[in-house]
Amino acid sequence: MKKIIIALVMVSLSGLVSASMKLHLDEANIDLHDKASLQRGAKLFVNYCLNCHSAAYMRYNRAGKDLGISDKLVKENLVFSDAKVGDLMKVAMTVEDGASWFGTSPPDLSVMARAKGAGSEGANWLYTYFRSFYVDESRPFGVNNTVFKDVGMPHVLWELQGMQKLLNAEEVKHGATPEFALVSTGSMTAEEYDVAARDLTNFMVYMGEPSQLKRRSVGVWVLLFLVFFFFVSYALKKEYWKDIH
Repeated sequence: MKKIIIALVMVSLSGLVSASMKLHLDEANIDLHDKASLQRGAKLFVNYCLNCHSAAYMRYNRAGKDLGISDKLVKENLVFSDAKVGDLMKVAMTVEDGASWFGTSPPDLSVMARAKGAGSEGANWLYTYFRSFYVDESRPFGVNNTVFKDVGMPHVLWELQGMQKLLNAEEVKHGATPEFALVSTGSMTAEEYDVAARDLTNFMVYMGEPSQLKRRSVGVWVLLFLVFFFFVSYALKKEYWKDIH
């Protein structure tokens, strides 16, 4: 009994510690109806993410169809290998090579947005992650991330954002909001990079559940039908039982 009580206390304490060290996440405010944003996000994804990370549950032409892009434009702008437009978004890197080069094999990103949290939490996590790399010479690739401590990948978007340093590292350890300052500029302004990070997040959220917009629209009609059917059923019930009641 004492061991059980101690275990319960430890679990409670660990929960309190986790709650007190909750990550600061910025609001992504994505819009899955914004096809222009999704198209820009797809372009960023295939240019900067698909080199190492796969999206093995998504096909090029499925993304093209949902985003309003023809197969011809998909082939010209999103496929940079000998893959066909109907192929899955896979990469040439093997699991063994990934583990050798990065310490661990880069994960598949098909459902990464959903893996990082339900609802808007996954989108907020990704959006904040893309904007939170900072210089850390102690790390193998020279960068770290306030959202993903000791991240095992380089800052692949550095040429867009530039490189930044973390100004309040000690305070961040105790839950403070990170503060950054650029040490080298990228090809985008801070505002432009925020838009790019939001576009990339938007595409990854879409990719995690491509049918969600259709599912939601169908769900609305189903609920309306059920409301209508309820009144019809109630009227029939009154008609069938009027002689008894």
